[in-house]
Amino acid sequence: MDRDVTRRNRRTLVILAVLPVAMVGLAYASVPLYDLFCRVTGFAGTPGVAEAPSRIVAEREMTVRFDSSVNPALPWRFAPAQPPMTVRVGETAMAFYRAENTGDRATVGTATFNVTPLKAAQYVDKIDCFCFTEQRLAAGESADMGVSFYVDPAIMEDSNLDEVKTITLSYTFFPKYGTDGGAEADGDDAPRQAAQWREGGN
Repeated sequence: MDRDVTRRNRRTLVILAVLPVAMVGLAYASVPLYDLFCRVTGFAGTPGVAEAPSRIVAEREMTVRFDSSVNPALPWRFAPAQPPMTVRVGETAMAFYRAENTGDRATVGTATFNVTPLKAAQYVDKIDCFCFTEQRLAAGESADMGVSFYVDPAIMEDSNLDEVKTITLSYTFFPKYGTDGGAEADGDDAPRQAAQWREGGN
């Protein structure tokens, strides 16, 4: 009897010891899984990612607005480089945002994004975007950063979106995780990871 009790106690201790480790592992795993879930479903206003342009271009038109913001910890100015545009559903469009590092040292930022109205997010597909990679700007440097996207023709089959005529594409830049305001360590000469978007700068 005592042996059975001891065995059960040991089993309980093992479970209690393993449980926190498993919970931490799930917490780390939940981040990419949540991101994948959002990209696939459009949850929380997250647009999808497309490997190629749409094969169908419809007559229905959408007005696409562009919004921007910057986390106060990142010393950048960041704003849309063009006014709202009108695109046909399924038509590939290209839009640019202008970013400038107003600080006195090189900094690296990463952009989060969403679409409003939230219910339309699953029908906005990005082919390429500056938000897919980290962006590095030297002190005083500016750059045009582009996003290539289209509104999925499947939106026309969703009666819940018949009244939607305007979509807003929003981006927020944050300093690279684990850095002091996005600042690189001394001597770090990290290359820009999306140089194809750059059209000018210092």
